[in-house]
Amino acid sequence: MSILASIVKPLAYVSLPVFALHTLANANPVVRYYVRIGLFLSTLGVCSLWGVICSIGLGLVGRRFDTFYVVARSFYHLASRAVGIKLVVEGEEYLETRPAVLVGNHQSMLDILYLGRIFPRRASIMAKKELQWSPLLGQFMTLSGAVFVDRGNNARAVRSLTAAGETMKQRHSSLWLFPEGTRSMRPYADMLPFKKGAFHTAIQAQVPIVPVVCENYWRLYRKGVFESGTLKVKVLPPIPTTGMTSADAGALAIRVHDLMVQTLREISAPPPPDALPKAPEPATTSSPLPSPGAAGISTPASAPAPSQPDSATAPTNESEKVAEQVRTESRASTNTSEGSAISSPTLSHSRVEGSENGTETEEDDGMVLVGRPNH
Repeated sequence: MSILASIVKPLAYVSLPVFALHTLANANPVVRYYVRIGLFLSTLGVCSLWGVICSIGLGLVGRRFDTFYVVARSFYHLASRAVGIKLVVEGEEYLETRPAVLVGNHQSMLDILYLGRIFPRRASIMAKKELQWSPLLGQFMTLSGAVFVDRGNNARAVRSLTAAGETMKQRHSSLWLFPEGTRSMRPYADMLPFKKGAFHTAIQAQVPIVPVVCENYWRLYRKGVFESGTLKVKVLPPIPTTGMTSADAGALAIRVHDLMVQTLREISAPPPPDALPKAPEPATTSSPLPSPGAAGISTPASAPAPSQPDSATAPTNESEKVAEQVRTESRASTNTSEGSAISSPTLSHSRVEGSENGTETEEDDGMVLVGRPNH
């Protein structure tokens, strides 16, 4: 009886606070947010330690580059149950393309959950150099073959990207990147312009691009909100780069960006009407324009009349007009990003940008960002 009591009592003491937190989380969304954030980050920490063990063990048996796969699946099975989010994947067979550059949309730290669900065998990630020195996580990533990039030093970033392409071919492995370069969480489905590093890497190695799109999850997770639910992930067919040169990287980035944004909008739930960006108001003048023919002003006979939109293609309501405006702005921002570096097709002439995560280069690509839980 004393042996049974020594087992039951500790379990009872532990279960009481767990039960209390569970009850509070179900009753209060603010408590639920912080409880699930704590569970998510705790699971991440546990899996980082597990990753160090796996990387050593798998390295000894010659399967070092399957470490991310094993740890990713472990994290997903633990974290998805802890936070109540399940992922459904379409096109999973395309993840077997190898070697390849895998690119995904980057909304927040919760992206690690969908990475856990889809991360393929013999693949590694690109991460910012600062993560290399993070306790447990850095050691795990180093032992697992992650590619670290110095975001504040473009020359080193370029060398890392070039070496990554050659390493992929030698290992017959794949590389995961977030081409937006930073997180882009917003209430409606859209993506930031792509940086070109992932596409330069794929072209230099002559390996395909495999786009992966996770639906917009603003409704489930954002600052102050962490709900349970189901998310859709769609893996698109590989896009070959055979025969392309570095001069094609910008056009390829725009092509993949447009394809992924289209897919993102197809698989995401419609946003609430008040969440869409407002369409720009028409320009106004401080004084009325003179009427035609007044004060000797004549109207050229050759001036065409304003064209009316075709009823078959024009947006039929205000939400469609706003959506069309968002698409136009997204494409324009991508073209602007490309135009800033189009004068040189090489990696050596790259602009440097600032962002919430520090200095970034034009070729700086998506890192695994886990620093701030609110976005």
